[in-house]
Amino acid sequence: MNLSDVLNPLGAYLLPMLFFFYMGLDVWLRNPKKSEHRLISLISGGYFLLFLEEYIRYQLPISYSPGLAALWFSNVGVALPGLGLHFAAKFAGIDKRMPKWLYPYLFYVPLLIVPVSFMSGQRFISAQEFIAIGLWKWPVYNGPYYAALTVSLLISSLTLAILHQGRARAHSREHRAIFYLLMVSIMVTICWTIVFGYFSFEGRLPPYPYLYGGIIWCFMLRLAMKKYDFLNFNTQRYEKLFHMNPAAILLVGASGLIREANPSARQLFDHIDLDRAGLRIWASQELMDRLQNRQELSELETTIRNGDREVDVLIDGDYVTVDNEPQVILIIRNITLQKEHQRQIAFLAYHDPLTNLPNRRYFYEKLNEAIREAEVMQHKLAVILIDLDDFKEMNDRYGHEAGDELLRQTARIIQETVGPMGMAARLGGDEFVLFIHPVSSASSVREITRQLEAKLLHTDFPYANESLSLGMSIGASLYPDDGQVGDELLSRADKSMYQIKRARKELQ
Repeated sequence: MNLSDVLNPLGAYLLPMLFFFYMGLDVWLRNPKKSEHRLISLISGGYFLLFLEEYIRYQLPISYSPGLAALWFSNVGVALPGLGLHFAAKFAGIDKRMPKWLYPYLFYVPLLIVPVSFMSGQRFISAQEFIAIGLWKWPVYNGPYYAALTVSLLISSLTLAILHQGRARAHSREHRAIFYLLMVSIMVTICWTIVFGYFSFEGRLPPYPYLYGGIIWCFMLRLAMKKYDFLNFNTQRYEKLFHMNPAAILLVGASGLIREANPSARQLFDHIDLDRAGLRIWASQELMDRLQNRQELSELETTIRNGDREVDVLIDGDYVTVDNEPQVILIIRNITLQKEHQRQIAFLAYHDPLTNLPNRRYFYEKLNEAIREAEVMQHKLAVILIDLDDFKEMNDRYGHEAGDELLRQTARIIQETVGPMGMAARLGGDEFVLFIHPVSSASSVREITRQLEAKLLHTDFPYANESLSLGMSIGASLYPDDGQVGDELLSRADKSMYQIKRARKELQ
């Protein structure tokens, strides 16, 4: 035995066997539940068995060749075209339009020749004679050999037609490109099989050189897998979801350091270096406590920090083990805009949109709370009612914009006067109300009303190159002297205000 006797089978059989074994195992492990992956694995396994048979036949005496070819090589060779046709139909979506009693059995009808061959004792699809030429044991091509090869090529042509039909219905450029690569691979394989299957290269090449066309087909298939994520790992879809998800997703280690962050997370934390940031840099104390105690993370509303800015977020998460280390995955949705809208809606529900003062409803709630507190603390509380005089005439003369501006400026002065001592509100129209507590006596209330009246009456409001001024009537009541509840106090203040208004008119 010389060196060529060792190297020739290594290059001719063992290397292709390793390639097809790796190809089949790799595709199967990517997603063993998907039909396309299983079919490609079976096709690769079929080529592996063909080269294994040829390697065994190479090692054995030539007398074993007819039996191995009939029982092993030819039967596996009959199954391969059906598997390829089945894969093409599945990938092109034709299986969905086929009757259940036909799919997938139609693709394996040629296999019926195998039991027929066994029962009849005839070798319909394999060579029956072999001759030794140099290192190789070549089959003597006969009618059954050429018939089986021709049927195989016809089935491959049908596979090509199915792929062409699928490419015409493909909805994306990427999908069409995969069909195109598969079609090119089959066309090249058909051409290779015609050249090296119908024409004899005895003595110059190993037997059945058309088998190496399978390597070309698998090479083109791997090109589609690499370039277009075709037949990719089952987890690849989740990796795409991770990168494309609009929600921020973080994988945080037990030390608090961020292990992985998707693009949305990097956009949310654009003022933080996530590759170096620990939890304490951005997480709220509530989130830190939950993570430390391994509490449930479901729709947690909290505030996180992005540099010097605060962001309202909704967090869902779970505790996982990655690379044998405990970690937590966090899905963070930015709800700052929604929270701002909620705050605006809540504000408008309790405030006057023109002056931003509390409205009647909110004022009554707070007044009743203040009365209960004054009752407990034995304090006095003052309610002051303000009505702008001649506001309608000013509104008619200068327009509603001038009137609105006058109301806003009045509200500002009233709010500044009240300050932290109580609450001011707009009851509606040109009426304002406020309460102040605690107050010492009725005289202190009169002093407050005098200050308020002085500010309002001696303030000119510029509008459209004119200076507007207003008059007003003010009435007040005192808890508990003038009433025990809010309605009583407001009614007493209203009566007091109209007494002042009537007295002023009588003087005029």
